[in-house]
Amino acid sequence: MKRIAFRMKLKPGAAAEYARRHEAIWPELKALLKEAGISDYSIFLDEETGTLFAVQKNAGEVGSQDLGRNEVVQRWWAYMKDLMETNPDNSPQSVPLKEVFHLD
Repeated sequence: MKRIAFRMKLKPGAAAEYARRHEAIWPELKALLKEAGISDYSIFLDEETGTLFAVQKNAGEVGSQDLGRNEVVQRWWAYMKDLMETNPDNSPQSVPLKEVFHLD
């Protein structure tokens, strides 16, 4: 199983709404992530900078950021675009992070 990490950026003042929307994540999106082999998925917020840090385990071939062709993911991105820095296709601007240490 691989671990994948990446960072994203919230717009100023969007932290509470971002958390609220994720507390009510759509069941179909949750199911899609699980079907893709994604588990143990956490997103952390640096409140000082608005930077989001995401980490997930993946038993499949792709991470959550690779599911953009799916209609559910496209709807989620459109739903979240007012809160985050995004690309022209509404996907979050995402920077992959290199793992430099891990302790089980």
